[in-house]
Amino acid sequence: MGQALCCVQVDQSTVGMKEQFGKYCEILEPGCHCVPWCFGYQLAGTLSLRVQQLDVRCETKTKDNVFVTVVASIQYRAVTENAADAFYKLSNTKAQIQAYVFDVIRASVPRLELDAVFEQKNDIAKAVEQELEKAMSAYGFEIVQTLIVDIEPDVHVKRAMNEINAASRMRVATNEKAEAEKILQIKKAEGEAESKYLSGLGIARQRQAIVDGLRDSVLAFSENVPGTTAKDVMDMVLVTQYFDTMKEIGASSKSNAVFVPHGPGAVKDVASQIREGLLQAESIRH
Repeated sequence: MGQALCCVQVDQSTVGMKEQFGKYCEILEPGCHCVPWCFGYQLAGTLSLRVQQLDVRCETKTKDNVFVTVVASIQYRAVTENAADAFYKLSNTKAQIQAYVFDVIRASVPRLELDAVFEQKNDIAKAVEQELEKAMSAYGFEIVQTLIVDIEPDVHVKRAMNEINAASRMRVATNEKAEAEKILQIKKAEGEAESKYLSGLGIARQRQAIVDGLRDSVLAFSENVPGTTAKDVMDMVLVTQYFDTMKEIGASSKSNAVFVPHGPGAVKDVASQIREGLLQAESIRH
């Protein structure tokens, strides 16, 4: 019906190419246009002005001989002022863009090692964009954005990289664990040393108190009971303590004490040993 009335419709964000007897005449903007076919006019086709995206997968080799697949995403659009060039000069726009992307990537990546490819992907994207902009502007296209969206090494290389990374992290974790255990052992040793030091001070004070108490008891008993010697008093004190100890052991139902052959007569030997120890301590003090 539109052809019968010599009318054509051009959609939004699209331009039409008007020809007369096969020769380009003008660009038709979005809307309704009269194209009288009886005078040789016709609509040769339409061209979208929307931003389009082309994903290009390019396999290449790095400087350290690792094959990688680089995925580049190219966003482009036709320029309204040069729509005729974009429509007539290129028969396959996507193939042309893909060829330029292959050329730039395969010229840039082989100069870099694998780690550098990941680090400098923005530089690679910029190089691709500059080359495309310079080449495609002559055909009426504008390069909006170029992105390197993925870098895929060979699956075996990827597995090896993960293993290297895992081993490196394991080594760091082992060192940290060893340092923690070292600190723990040092702190434990310091705590034990401090505990033993304080325990020694407590034992020394306890023995000093016992000595002082025994001395006071001996002096008091000698003064109140004439004719007794210090030896008599010490023997009596030790016998008293001996029987008190035996009483406490016998009164406990869960006692785990180990008895060795002994008798009350052995207290005398113990008393002599204690007396000698006290005399030695007293001589050292003086």
